[in-house]
Amino acid sequence: AHDGQHEQRARQSQPQKPQEDATEQHREDAAEQSHPQTSDGDEQQQQQRSDEDGGSRRRRSRRERRRSKGSAPQPSQQQRGRDDDGVEPGEVRRGVLDVLPEGYGFIRTSGYLPGEKDVYVSQGQIRKHALRRGDLVEGPIRVQRQNEKVPGLHHVGSVNGADVDQNAPAPHRRDFKDMTPLFPDERLGLETPDGPISMRIIDLMAPIGKGQRGLIVSPPKAGKTTILKELGQAIARNNPEVHLMVVLVDERPEEVTDMQRSIPGEVIASTFDRPADDHTQIAELAIERAKRLVETGGDVVVLLDSITRLSRAYNLAAPASGRIMSGGVDSSALYPPKRFFGAARNIEGGGSLTIIASALIETGSKMDEVIFEEFKGTGNMELRLDRRLEQKRIFPAIDLESSGTRKEELLIDSEELAIVWKLRRVLHALEGPAALELLIDKMKATRSNNQFLVQIQKSNLST
Repeated sequence: AHDGQHEQRARQSQPQKPQEDATEQHREDAAEQSHPQTSDGDEQQQQQRSDEDGGSRRRRSRRERRRSKGSAPQPSQQQRGRDDDGVEPGEVRRGVLDVLPEGYGFIRTSGYLPGEKDVYVSQGQIRKHALRRGDLVEGPIRVQRQNEKVPGLHHVGSVNGADVDQNAPAPHRRDFKDMTPLFPDERLGLETPDGPISMRIIDLMAPIGKGQRGLIVSPPKAGKTTILKELGQAIARNNPEVHLMVVLVDERPEEVTDMQRSIPGEVIASTFDRPADDHTQIAELAIERAKRLVETGGDVVVLLDSITRLSRAYNLAAPASGRIMSGGVDSSALYPPKRFFGAARNIEGGGSLTIIASALIETGSKMDEVIFEEFKGTGNMELRLDRRLEQKRIFPAIDLESSGTRKEELLIDSEELAIVWKLRRVLHALEGPAALELLIDKMKATRSNNQFLVQIQKSNLST
């Protein structure tokens, strides 16, 4: 009896596996009946509907957030389309175009350096109207966007004073580099009634013509800046058809103010307290502006003070080439100022670019000497000032023997030239200070160079 009870308890304690397996199979069959299997296409459609539902929910949530924060008012019909065709033109601005290497440019409205009122010019506008660096561009601006530092140009109204037809192609213009250079053959008169003696001396001993490339070689404090100022005044008075530009590089601020008040011309300056990049910027843009004027057939005179300081600025700003000359001058730094100075020429068929630049010597700097040697002989006119005359306070301190003009027979008629050569022979027999003092005394006794030459022809200058 005991063994029978024990066997019965063992059978009750064993798990009912067949019953549990049947229950699980019943559950799987029910799941298959309630959720039949779907094909691959049905799964993709379900996934697409799910993504669309999610995207719609995200868009609705963004719209709700904007409405909750207060969205901006809808733009009107006039405000839609923010390109040049749909925006009303604004204020008209005018300035010199500065084209950057990337292709676009800026209209410099406050001089030749970047300013607050500059105007952006797109690459498309530059190509459409064949604009060049140095062009004088005028036109209305677009409404400035919030992310723009400077406003853009709505359309080009005029280029170098000529109105632009928006529907016509850009007119053909001469290219400066393709023009034929000639020797100067038209004289720029420097003598003025009751004017300085220095201009009368230069007019005879080193005449300046349209297209001249001249150097004023001077030691410090010898009066080169004064001569440049007197040159500008004389040229503006005797030759009103000439466009006069005075470029002052690395100059003292008070000298800039004096030039601006003394010369009735365009004064472009960069003072010594500005970086070297500013010096090179104004020089490059100024010479490009002069070239554009010459391309239209105009006569331009550029007075540069000085070519030495401009070369120093390029030596600091230009990337190093690895070839250093004597005095610490990089060999590649002298090419840009040579290109500036070499732009002077008399153009066949009309137009001229005259450049008179000063060069410093005897400064105690080896670099200045190297720079002068590089430019020596590149000009066709040279006016040299003498330190000995300056020390004796004889002004203008012009070295008569070393000063002169190449091909001066093209500027002076044969009769006057013969008298000038006679004058040179007499002055050559005297020492420098004595010759200049004699010339100044004889000139002060006459009112004009014509009267002075007549006296030389009739009498002996040395008596």
